[in-house]
Amino acid sequence: MKDQELNVIEHLEELRKRLIIIIASFMIFFVVSFIYVKDIYKWFVRDLDVKLIVLGPSDVLWVYFMLATVIAVAATIPVFALEAWLFVRPALKPNERKITLTYVPALFILFIIGLCFGYFIIFPTVLNFLIELSGDLMETSFTAEKYFRFLMYMTLPFGVLFELPIVVMFLTSLGIINPYVLQKVRKYAYFILVIIAVVITPPDFMSDFLVSIPLLFLYEISINLSKIVYKRKLKREKEWEEKYGGEV
Repeated sequence: MKDQELNVIEHLEELRKRLIIIIASFMIFFVVSFIYVKDIYKWFVRDLDVKLIVLGPSDVLWVYFMLATVIAVAATIPVFALEAWLFVRPALKPNERKITLTYVPALFILFIIGLCFGYFIIFPTVLNFLIELSGDLMETSFTAEKYFRFLMYMTLPFGVLFELPIVVMFLTSLGIINPYVLQKVRKYAYFILVIIAVVITPPDFMSDFLVSIPLLFLYEISINLSKIVYKRKLKREKEWEEKYGGEV
């Protein structure tokens, strides 16, 4: 019993250490991003035909904090992935450690791809559609707060959701899930993903449709990748048993 308690305490200490490193990294990236936040702001509004307006001094501060936070989150993703891998590494076999380590850069790459997909494809499509709805009947103007809040809703969720294939592969390699379970719960997963798409998008059908389709496509990709990882995992386990007689 005492050994188990000591083991739990050691795991909690290790978890605390990893969390401190992640939080410290986020704070460092946030400070650096905030220093250059004006340049970041200029880059995001470079193609706008109109100048954004603010309704109060606090709006400017909110926009700067939001931009710095998004950049800091993106930069912290590799640190988070590495620390998560280091935390679970003792429980992995040597071959599993090498394989799962490749997921660390993949998480960051997919996060950036998701942000780019949202920013360059979904965001302008939805924004232009909503602007065209007003036609010549209304004069269009944007506040900085609402513009960047809308931008965040159209990009940041994709950065997170594009991690789904790698997360599924990682959990499959650990034996927590398998592709057959994912297939079995497909209709429930579809329902949840559609609900997520409706929640994170503005209240119009086109936005919901444009976001839902990529999410469902990502789920199908995740199933196929999980199958590949699962088959390789079974093959490695069989080779391991034949070599060591089932002893780890």
